[in-house]
Amino acid sequence: MKSQMFLALAVLLLTVALATGGLRPVHAGEQPAGSGYKVLEPIRHGSLTVFPVVAPKSYATGDFLTLDEGLRSGEVVVTEYGNVRGLLRRQITPPVLHDRAEVNRLVLINNSKHPLLLLAGEIVTGGKQDRVIGKDRIVPAESDPVDLSVFCVEPGRWVATSNQFGASGTTYASGNGSGIGAGSAGSAGSVAASAGTLMAQPSVRAKAMGDKDQNQVWAEVRKQQQAMTVEVTAGPSPANADEIRSTSSYARVMENKDVKQKVDDIAAPIEHNYQSLIKQLRDRKAVGVVVAVNGRIIWADIFASTELLEKYWPKLVRSYASEAVVTRAKGGEASLAQAEAFLGDMEGRRETIESEPGIYRHTEINGDGFKAFALTSLLPKTGFDVHVAKMAE
Repeated sequence: MKSQMFLALAVLLLTVALATGGLRPVHAGEQPAGSGYKVLEPIRHGSLTVFPVVAPKSYATGDFLTLDEGLRSGEVVVTEYGNVRGLLRRQITPPVLHDRAEVNRLVLINNSKHPLLLLAGEIVTGGKQDRVIGKDRIVPAESDPVDLSVFCVEPGRWVATSNQFGASGTTYASGNGSGIGAGSAGSAGSVAASAGTLMAQPSVRAKAMGDKDQNQVWAEVRKQQQAMTVEVTAGPSPANADEIRSTSSYARVMENKDVKQKVDDIAAPIEHNYQSLIKQLRDRKAVGVVVAVNGRIIWADIFASTELLEKYWPKLVRSYASEAVVTRAKGGEASLAQAEAFLGDMEGRRETIESEPGIYRHTEINGDGFKAFALTSLLPKTGFDVHVAKMAE
């Protein structure tokens, strides 16, 4: 009897701990966030510094579909909330559209035979407003419509430009998969440029992921738009910033040719140098980066495999470079020890766990001066962290 009472009490305590986010369960095969990683010597250009991160193990992630891949193939459809009947998989009657769109809701359907990986910060353009995805998640293969939590990054427009959302006009080089950024300048014969979604810069991602507040996201978008206007009009030969001033769209600002030139001036050397480095270190399982701007560690993105990092690297490095373009505060150089300390500290005061049984678990860790987010796959033969993001506060 006593043993039964003790067992019941233990189960109760464990249930309470999980419900309150006080305990994060570790499953077989899972790589706990922050453990086992090694930070390498930095790559610097101007005010941007990236520290490559390698892992003791790279997981099998080839089955995951990215948002860019899904949108390009047409197997992933994103539309305004209210168009749900037009997305039902077993549709019998003709699609019916309802004008019940909401700022912070979109609907997605994954028609592919692969699970879809969505990252917070990815921007889809179209509909009544451009939106940024607010939380990492996994959408199962051949899904029914999924309600996405999003934030608007285009304050002012509420007029549909299309029924469905797509990638931005930004093109990324994609090659033969032989290394990070394969297909960048110098790899002639293996390059194919294709449109991709933008990744919002860290300051905008932070408002969506951390603050989860639409007004905060709008305020940050306006702030970065104004800062970018200042940057492109500065100097002895100021660029024409009328196009930036005339739009409320974060995506269009980042696609402006003068803005792209500013960003590429910083991003291209970093991308090229990292590509060369990873080719040398491929066997060491490069999985991510720690990022510093003007000497301050601001962010880390870590993936379950080199393959996933390769897919996201072109737009990630441009998001980091965008932050560097508009950050004026000057500091010293971030050190390797600082980057190691940032990545190694994942102990938080509070954890919040959201889960879709059998598909994914999303853990938010609130610590002293940082927030971290871990997306764990619960699909068969997985049980590992697919993506870990950490932001400095």
